[in-house]
Formats: sequence, structure tokens, C-alpha cells
Amino acid sequence: MSDPHAYERDESEAQRIDRNFNEQLQELRIVQAGVQILFAFLLTIPFQQRFSQLTGLQRTIYVITLLSVAVATLVFMAPVAMHRMLFREGLKDYVVRHTDHLIGTGLCLLVVGIVGGVVLVLDVLLSHSTAFWIGGGLAVLATALWVALPLSQRRRRRRSDAG
Repeated sequence: MSDPHAYERDESEAQRIDRNFNEQLQELRIVQAGVQILFAFLLTIPFQQRFSQLTGLQRTIYVITLLSVAVATLVFMAPVAMHRMLFREGLKDYVVRHTDHLIGTGLCLLVVGIVGGVVLVLDVLLSHSTAFWIGGGLAVLATALWVALPLSQRRRRRRSDAG
């Protein structure tokens, strides 16, 4: 007897791949806008008058943050380029599978960029220790919301499927 709460679809493999691709595109649309705005903002910081007053540590945080967001931007754009290059080649399953990995990688890089940006600003405004404590808290929060919560639900679902 199947679980009455289980969510199932009656679809072909091609329909499933198309649906997954469309869902991935929606995810990318949301995250691309945010990461591009963050990247654009980070590109303007060195041209501000106070940038020359940053300490060596603050410059290191800035460089790590900038590079992380730059790579995240490239990673989040990769599925679009991949789809464009492989359009009508019958490789949508390949695109969907690799887009899944790219989104995960991009989110990890985005967390580094978000935390780095906050740490940099708070380090300038407050203190090193406060900035790093708050940055650590944000990293824990991101891990809890983006990793632990979905994984706990996945484990719960697998236990109920097995039981």
C-alpha cells in the first residue's frame, strides 16, 4: 500500500526531464538576479574613496568575496550557455543533470560571497571579532536553511518510504 501523502506524477521520462529543466530555470532566474546585483556592487567598491583605507585583512576579505561572487556568476550562467550550445542535440538529460550540480556549486559560492560582503561591511563599521561572529552565524544559518533542513526532510521521507 502506498503512502497517501506521497506526491507522484504520471509522466514519461522526457516529460520529467522537461519539467525538471523548467524548474531549474526558475531557480536560476531567481538566483541570477541577486548574484549579478551583488557582483555589480562589489565591482564598484574599489572606486570609492574609503577603499584605500581598508586594512590588509579587509582587502583579503574583499578579494575572496569578489572572486567567489564572480565564479558564482559564471557558474549560474553556465547552464544557459550549456543549453544554448546543446540545443536540439537531444542532450537535455545531460543539461538537467549537470545544471543540478552547477546550482549546488553556485549556491556554495554565493554563501561565501554573502557572508564575505557582510563581514567586510561589519568589519569596517564595528570590529573584527563582531564581524566574524556575525559572519559565522550567517554561514550557520545558510547551512541550516539550505542544507540541513532539506536533508532532514529527505531522510524523513526515505524512512517513511522504507517503513
